[in-house]
Amino acid sequence: MNNLLSIEELTAKEITSLLESAEFLKAQRGRHLGEPLAGQTWAMIFTKSSTRTRVSFEVGIRELGGFPMFLSKNDIQLGRGEPIKDTARVLGRMVHGCIIRTFAQQDVVDFANYSGIPTINALTDDEHPCQILADLLTVKETLGGWDGKKIAFIGDGFSNMTISWMWAAKHLGFELAVAAPAAYQPPAEFLAKLDAPNVTLTTDPAVAAQGAHVINTDVWLSMGQEGQQEKEAAFGPFQVNAALLANAAPDHIVLHCLPAYRGKEITEEVLEKHADVIFREAENRLHAQKAILVALAKSR
Repeated sequence: MNNLLSIEELTAKEITSLLESAEFLKAQRGRHLGEPLAGQTWAMIFTKSSTRTRVSFEVGIRELGGFPMFLSKNDIQLGRGEPIKDTARVLGRMVHGCIIRTFAQQDVVDFANYSGIPTINALTDDEHPCQILADLLTVKETLGGWDGKKIAFIGDGFSNMTISWMWAAKHLGFELAVAAPAAYQPPAEFLAKLDAPNVTLTTDPAVAAQGAHVINTDVWLSMGQEGQQEKEAAFGPFQVNAALLANAAPDHIVLHCLPAYRGKEITEEVLEKHADVIFREAENRLHAQKAILVALAKSR
């Protein structure tokens, strides 16, 4: 593995290996026997705001012996229109790896191609691979794994989170049910490419939640979509609340990648009841991303 650009491009073996590494690193935190990023500087190019992603990567790089360099779009020439391929060819000669949080997936792909250094997708409009690895780690820790489990996603059926979950289901073989309004379900071309009979779609949240061991949700409006009132209005019946969870398996957990808008995609009551798992999920970003960094350091 030379880059981490998407869940789509990973194999089942790579996913399970990263999760095993994350478990080990989590258990050994504060007692690491080495610093695989010693002497390395990793650039962090963020054109989208961030709390969990920025903090977890900065802490992770430092704990592995490296030096993070945070660059907002206003700090570098990308903000003035420099092509991503030119920025990539400059940074590729100066830093040892790059973490990018931006809008277009192609920007991350182009950066990896032109820079020649390990590149990590820290979120694009198409995928959120680091979050899905953290979520899978949380499922493994709390439920023992995903074999024989049903995972439900309630909300936007074609967001970066849902797309990444669908590819994870494709690779790992667990049952995934996605509930979304008809206008916000994956297009036929994507489903043909996915070709995963274990991924089902419905417009009824109760059907998706029926017997589910994991109920997952996210904000209805992704970054850059704020103010789209028509879209938000379509998601009213897709709230994760006590009535919806009555359909789930008795031992279910609730996941939310955060930030959460209480009273919209999830109620205050449900979020607080499941806060321990949700904030463990947030913490697991650190451990999953450290596993990615270690894997990429070994590939150099």
